Amino acid sequence: MFRIAFHEPRIPPNTGNAIRLVAATGAQLHLIGPLGFDLSDAKLRRAGLDYHDLASVTVHEGLPDFLDAVPGARVFAFTAAATTRHTDIAYVPGDVLLFGPEPTGLDPDVLAHPRVTDLVRLPMLAGRRSLNLSNAAAIAAYEAWRQHDFAGS
Repeated sequence: MFRIAFHEPRIPPNTGNAIRLVAATGAQLHLIGPLGFDLSDAKLRRAGLDYHDLASVTVHEGLPDFLDAVPGARVFAFTAAATTRHTDIAYVPGDVLLFGPEPTGLDPDVLAHPRVTDLVRLPMLAGRRSLNLSNAAAIAAYEAWRQHDFAGS
């Protein structure tokens, strides 16, 4: 299945929603530190409801640790500044869908990292800055899963 990675997430409910997302889709959630909250945060637990035991969640100390854990994986960095749309990618199992922290998005040094396969965007109307992090991850994950006929569902 696919890997959803949140680089330095800061808002607990978004991560809680992502936990529900990976539990529902079979994707893996990778949280790349430093995290802006404690994993025992009540808002994270509340947003994840009772899905925590059904989700694959791994915490990495930083980006180098995460990239070491996914050798050879394609990494698609989501940013509003990209020109490639999320629907233009032919996703393969094991791909990484990488998202930045709220509200800033991925840092330029992450976007320029040699392991990043491509910069990808979700279409939005002009003048809009961004989507909610967990919503963006869900849109991307469901497109990747759709391309594989929702395998396992």
